[in-house]
Amino acid sequence: MEQEVYKGTTTIGIVCSDGIVLASERRATMGHLIASREAKKVYQISSNAGLTLAGTVGDAQQIVRAMTVESKLYEMRRKEPVTIKGLATMLSNMLNSNRYYPFGVQLLIGGVDKKGASLYSLDALGGIIEESRAVSTGSGSPIAYGVLEDHYKENMTVDEGAQLAIRALHNAMKRDSASGDAISVVKITDGKFIRMEDEDVLEYRKSLN
Repeated sequence: MEQEVYKGTTTIGIVCSDGIVLASERRATMGHLIASREAKKVYQISSNAGLTLAGTVGDAQQIVRAMTVESKLYEMRRKEPVTIKGLATMLSNMLNSNRYYPFGVQLLIGGVDKKGASLYSLDALGGIIEESRAVSTGSGSPIAYGVLEDHYKENMTVDEGAQLAIRALHNAMKRDSASGDAISVVKITDGKFIRMEDEDVLEYRKSLN
């Protein structure tokens, strides 16, 4: 089956005092064509962690499936969730093992474990960076970074982080043609993986216009 080659996006990860926020818009493009207005780019891969993807959809979906299976196997064997650092290392090894035929992706993985909230960014070759504040990937990230750098503050709650992520995506979508349509936001706290309702996201976006 031919691999999907939808591309273009903006994704965001924010470290908060009580958890992690992961967010993205939902547009997928093929060149100048808007291929989808409902592309899913924020996934739950374990009971305590999520993953955002930017890049080729087929490659990213394969990674999500593999990571979800591996995390479930770990939980079954160890009777506890894998740590966020463990998930990031697992993902880095997967990407590095394909370095000669690399996946066309940029990834953010974050969540909360017994050590607290953690967020990592990974490139297509498995390079891994632990993020301590806020990070963005994809074609709209230069615009998103301007908002994140201006409005991020230490000890933000996940509710405040969600509002900042929406603000950054809202502005990126104004200037980056490959980013657009609706916004997905996930708040991960100790024991909870909460996907914001579209109506709540839209209500906050209205206040930004």
